[in-house]
Amino acid sequence: MRTAKRIHKLCCQFAVAALLVMTAGGALAAEPLAQVRSTVDEVLTLLRNKSLPREERRQQLTAVIRPAFDFEVMSQWVLGTNWRKASAAERQRFTDLFADLLEETYIGKIDNYSDERVEYIGQKLEGERAEVETLVKTASADIPIRYKVFRKGERWLVYDVVIEEVSLVRNYRSTYDEIVRKEGFPGLFSRMEEKIRELKAPKAAS
Repeated sequence: MRTAKRIHKLCCQFAVAALLVMTAGGALAAEPLAQVRSTVDEVLTLLRNKSLPREERRQQLTAVIRPAFDFEVMSQWVLGTNWRKASAAERQRFTDLFADLLEETYIGKIDNYSDERVEYIGQKLEGERAEVETLVKTASADIPIRYKVFRKGERWLVYDVVIEEVSLVRNYRSTYDEIVRKEGFPGLFSRMEEKIRELKAPKAAS
């Protein structure tokens, strides 16, 4: 079921998750947990630097966060069987829009960062895949966040984020599958573009 409340909750949850995203950070063959710890320090340093102009800080956060995700793999998981039905142009269009949508969602939210504390619980390695367990401790609740990553060269890239046992990929998959079934890819792209414009609007107005 797609409701405004559910989408809002998902966006808020993912915003918290953005504080812990992973990137290579120049480290060769680092373990997933080590990459998390390294990247978190960089993200938190940027968030705490209030002397940076807002747009400059966002640009620097984007540079740290975007390389942490394999958006093409995430797009395949999100679209599921619809990925195989899509043309090459449709696949690329979806991947670009999906990357923009996630970025606008969490970058906008983490601007409201209020000194959450992060605990690193552990990691589980299974060949070229791994899961990293973390706990975000806020004033009102402790939020368990699990990152599913896979190794690509010397980096570990995120392909799913599980927040309080709710998979980001599965949530988007159920939502987008229904839209594609009813409105096709043009309808899905239109809805995604509209959401991106909505997320960008507060920035333009500020």
